[in-house]
Amino acid sequence: MTREVQVTFDAAHPGTQARFWAKVLGYRVQPPPPPFETWAEALEAFGVPAERRDDASAVVDPDGRGPRVFFQKVPEGKVVKNRVHLDVRAAPGLEGAERMAALEAEAERLVAVGATVLCRREPQPPLEAGHLVLADPEGNEFCLD
Repeated sequence: MTREVQVTFDAAHPGTQARFWAKVLGYRVQPPPPPFETWAEALEAFGVPAERRDDASAVVDPDGRGPRVFFQKVPEGKVVKNRVHLDVRAAPGLEGAERMAALEAEAERLVAVGATVLCRREPQPPLEAGHLVLADPEGNEFCLD
């Protein structure tokens, strides 16, 4: 039996993280349940106090194929390197200079929405195709692969 997977991030600002990752992945922020038009309206109706309305957020694949990504508020900040990270497949099938150019172009787009480029790993054939390491607005590392 297969299982559905959700990826969960601890965050200081779940809403900000959700909007960032929606842009990275081509996802959308999960809409509120019917009959609500907005999350503000839904959270008000649910009686969630204003200071708790950024405690959680999620993004979903609009095509329903990829996993849901959930962001939950935690009191502590990120302290050490991630033990698990996402590889965002930005240049599948490309090699060499063409691959690295595609990765650099995607990194430029993501920097414009809040990412930071941490390093570039040059191709080392035959096993390493080259990739870029970036960080999201809260410092979580991910690779453009």
